[in-house]
Amino acid sequence: MYSLALALLQRPDVDALMGTWLLVLLVVFVALYAFSAFCFQKIAEKTGTENGWWAWIPILNVVLLLNIAGRPIWWIILFFIPLVSLVIAIVVLVDILKALDKSPWLVIGMLIPGVNFIVLGYLAFSD
Repeated sequence: MYSLALALLQRPDVDALMGTWLLVLLVVFVALYAFSAFCFQKIAEKTGTENGWWAWIPILNVVLLLNIAGRPIWWIILFFIPLVSLVIAIVVLVDILKALDKSPWLVIGMLIPGVNFIVLGYLAFSD
């Protein structure tokens, strides 16, 4: 059984297929990252927060979200603690929603995979 699986994985057409899928996943990942960074940059502009371009840089984008939410910068340490990070993320998202004069209940949509990009677009491009 193992030798059959190994033989299948060594075929050139399987390598090409795996390479294609990896390329597709990379393109999708980059597109979603670019969309979320652009949305967070727009949210920073709407709230009057400086350095909106930080949304494009990992780790600095978390600092930007803390600035939008009006929370202290040292909270970034809490994002590295498992389970605590989930609670802190919810608190920060609720504060961002309040800064945008939106319902805090939208945070539920931000926690659902896939729906979070729709809610993020709504927050960035709505009045």
